[in-house]
Amino acid sequence: MKFTAQQIAGILEGDVIGNPDVEVSKLSKIEEGFEGSLTFLANPKYTAHIYKTKASVTIVNKTFKPEKELNTTLIKVEDAYVAFSKILEYYNSVKLNKVGVEQPSFISESAKYGDNVYIGAFSYISDNVSIGENVKIFPNSYIGENVVLGDNTIIFAGAKIYSETIIGKSCVVNSGAIIGADGFGFAPNENGGYNKIPQTGNVIIEDYVDVGAGTTIDRATLGSTIIRRGVKLDNQIQIAHNVEIGKNTVIAAQSGVAGSTKIGENCQIGGQVGVAGHITIGNNVKIQAQSGIARHVKDNEVLQGSPALAISDYNKSYVHFKNLPRIVKNINDLEKINGNS
Repeated sequence: MKFTAQQIAGILEGDVIGNPDVEVSKLSKIEEGFEGSLTFLANPKYTAHIYKTKASVTIVNKTFKPEKELNTTLIKVEDAYVAFSKILEYYNSVKLNKVGVEQPSFISESAKYGDNVYIGAFSYISDNVSIGENVKIFPNSYIGENVVLGDNTIIFAGAKIYSETIIGKSCVVNSGAIIGADGFGFAPNENGGYNKIPQTGNVIIEDYVDVGAGTTIDRATLGSTIIRRGVKLDNQIQIAHNVEIGKNTVIAAQSGVAGSTKIGENCQIGGQVGVAGHITIGNNVKIQAQSGIARHVKDNEVLQGSPALAISDYNKSYVHFKNLPRIVKNINDLEKINGNS
């Protein structure tokens, strides 16, 4: 889809300096701009690139005054970064604006769906599924029995939503995510093996939640695994059975949360963090990457390390850890001196 500079300026409430009829159909970095692309300049460090870029249209701040001749049409706005983000959002919505049911696909006769739904080829929609308006289900997706998908939710290709899962409005589930698989529940038996504990609960995901590619969220043993409103989960995260994650918490890639742990609101958890089961993490907690959490955590704590310490204690300890060989040598030298005295 092509847009003229004037059309883009209209969306952004900006002013065109140059050719208002020049067309763009792609987005680019300013240093990699090419004819027919739209880019932006917000960081002064990249100013030199605007005089070399081949991008047809560049979004700039209203304060920008060129010092050399330009080969790109400008759109001047109050904040170029915010404006370009708005264009990205608009571009993405246009790109994802698919409607209709592609074939081959299977939709149970008992399933219900609202207006402007898209169901991609080779998708499977099971019995008693309820799909809201403007929902997009991309190809090769599986939606199990009694699943509920709220309005404006997007399920990307290859995602698997197991039975009884409830997903709210305006959520995004990325490719390869698996929601509602059995939790890791096994009981040792007298023969040295393990008996599987049936996982009879479900997963509830509230509104405006993003689930990254390859992330797994297990159903509860009893009750629900709950992901509250506004949570953002990166790729390849494991959320175990009966976990609850508070609203607006963000978790980076390759982290794992063990069963029955509760994480508070507005937490920020770095990549490759491991959280033990049956503990409670308070609100507004920040956990640095690769930390291990095995205890209850109070509100507003900032942690690092494995096992995790308060970050100030960790930094002090790490200074000594780096110097440990020298410290040991000094102690040994003192012992030798004392032994000879």
